[in-house]
Amino acid sequence: MALGDTVRGLLELTRPVNSIAAGVLTFIGAYIAGGVTGAPLETTAAVGATVLATSAGNAINDYFDREIDRINRPERAIPRGAVSPRGALAFSLICFVLAVVLALTLPPLAIAIAAVNLLALLAYTELFKGLPGVGNVVVAYLGGSTFLFGGAAVGDVGAAGVLFLLAALSTVTREIVKDVEDLEGDREEGLNTLPIAIGERKALLVGATALVLAVLASPVPYLRGDFGVAYLIVVVPAVALMLYATYESFEDPTTAQNRLKYGMFLAALAFIVGRLAADTTLLV
Repeated sequence: MALGDTVRGLLELTRPVNSIAAGVLTFIGAYIAGGVTGAPLETTAAVGATVLATSAGNAINDYFDREIDRINRPERAIPRGAVSPRGALAFSLICFVLAVVLALTLPPLAIAIAAVNLLALLAYTELFKGLPGVGNVVVAYLGGSTFLFGGAAVGDVGAAGVLFLLAALSTVTREIVKDVEDLEGDREEGLNTLPIAIGERKALLVGATALVLAVLASPVPYLRGDFGVAYLIVVVPAVALMLYATYESFEDPTTAQNRLKYGMFLAALAFIVGRLAADTTLLV
């Protein structure tokens, strides 16, 4: 196997788009906490640790799924022979170690979040992925915690903590809707997702409950005085879109989960707009 093929295979293991996106979410968490300019080194370390940890998690997931991928995803790096299983495991461990080194330069709360996330990434495939509902919650926590980690890195988890809660709860909803969408295929593969375990409608009601909790949390940054009216102007349509998508999921889960994704992006934008407006007011 040529060196170029191996390097390309290692890069594929990281899921670069997903890993960089996770780093961007951490940056947003630091930004809405108001710490990017005041703590540039901490922000950079947090973003780097997130990218490396996400890359490591993706690589270890491919290592554990290598036998399934030989059947379902033969084009992936390990099944096609670009990277050996041992090479993928070693690469994952190197990324984990580098992520830990960067995380240890951060405040104690950020280190604690990083430690929990690293353990969750390592345990996800073997322990949580096959448990109905639990896998959804772990994925949702890991996605939302990038915002929390960014805020903790610069010493303020106020607004970032609310965004974490909003993102995690709405992600639970979207993950459940996706499981409903994939119900037949998951049954054929012998998976035990939440809709399979308790039924489609009950699973969607669980998802709807999670989203309602997210909606109830959404005004908190305004009520706390973190952000002003500009935040509300963007977050209200975001939560309205997500509520409508959740209602729609009972009839059309495919369209609903896409709309949930757009609503989540819009909600994140609301926090950015809120911080921009707050910074502008301070400058004036």
